Amino acid sequence: MRTIFRAAAALTATALLFAGGGPALAQSPVQPPNETTTTPFTTPNTDDCPYAASPPPAIDLSEVPAPGDPTPEPLPVPAEAVGGDALAACGTITPDGAGPLPADISATGWVLSDLDTGDVVAAKDPHGRYRPASTIKILLALVALDELDPNTTIVASADDANAEGSAVGIGKNGVYTNFQLMQGLVMASGNDAAHALAAQMGGDAATVAKMNAKAKELGALDTRTATPSGLDGPGMSSSAYDLALFFREAMRNPMFAQLISTETVEFPGFPKDPTIPDDQDRPGFTLSNDNQLLYNYEGALGGKTGYTDDARQTFVGGAERGGRRLAVTIMKGDVLPIRPWEQAARLLDYGFATAPGTSVGELVDANSVGAVSSTRPTPQSPTLAAPPDNATQRATAADDGGSDTTALRIGIGVVGGIVVLALLIGARRLNRRP
Repeated sequence: MRTIFRAAAALTATALLFAGGGPALAQSPVQPPNETTTTPFTTPNTDDCPYAASPPPAIDLSEVPAPGDPTPEPLPVPAEAVGGDALAACGTITPDGAGPLPADISATGWVLSDLDTGDVVAAKDPHGRYRPASTIKILLALVALDELDPNTTIVASADDANAEGSAVGIGKNGVYTNFQLMQGLVMASGNDAAHALAAQMGGDAATVAKMNAKAKELGALDTRTATPSGLDGPGMSSSAYDLALFFREAMRNPMFAQLISTETVEFPGFPKDPTIPDDQDRPGFTLSNDNQLLYNYEGALGGKTGYTDDARQTFVGGAERGGRRLAVTIMKGDVLPIRPWEQAARLLDYGFATAPGTSVGELVDANSVGAVSSTRPTPQSPTLAAPPDNATQRATAADDGGSDTTALRIGIGVVGGIVVLALLIGARRLNRRP
């Protein structure tokens, strides 16, 4: 009997050890979140231009070419930086005599610019190449606004409704105007809306070609789009500088400015699918803008959010104060220590505190940049992605709704408890036998 109970005790300790991941958790397999007051991040150092030619290595298979397709080579790096010599630097670039930059900016690359004059007020790794995620939808909107009639009505297909990734909620056989699709595109980052717009412009491949041509026209030489929606794909790249070009151009279109400044709008539903038993009609609903800067920053003009596992947090936003309109573009950011829109807000405050005309470079005009005839030497990009620190892992897990590792540990603890209970019951039965 003693032997059985000793075995049970040993199994209990083993189960708790595996559930907690180490002796520190042996007495409590489920610990409360670790609350820390220490700074959970350091602003990434880009002084050595690690991303001058290519984005950081992908952490998944999203950029593996389809069988038979070649792997895209990195875009050439212009010998002279677009926007001015100062923007060739990869670290922090601030104007002479300016105050210190705000704290808590975890974005790897960013650009603070004047929407009207085109002045680049300050920047960090402005031409560093990163993945844009859904901020590239600004470029898609530029192409769609040029080519499509906003009043044209379309009937959504099953492929539109089933597009991969984030969705505004269009449905098969739903009837939408192109203007409504663009509301879903920029307000809710709908990949389903992006698919429906691209389908009218010749499909994904044709739309991507048009987006890349538009980028080149605007002087965005760091940009190569791989998907209309911003989902990662082979060769995808952009830069904080290029996003600033796209946003400035888009804000010249009154319809785009209206779209990103809209807080809520009624969005259509769609009919039931007769091929699905007991399916029901889907009613219309209120669509809300997902850009928190719009609700929380005085004078906000709106903007665009973005996220993928490889791109991390990307963000574009603008605001007006005293007749001056500034914009911030953020790439490869994180939710630590504050959300991307809050980081943008602090950079906007910094920009509005500078005198009008403050500049470290400029946003070039369309058709002012020729083809790349030479490439400046750049350091080699890293071959392995640096693993996030524990604080980043905790924050990412919390932001994504939980941790698979925690679930696994708890599961093992439960199984161990069941084994222990079975042994105790067996021991009791043995003790009752004559």
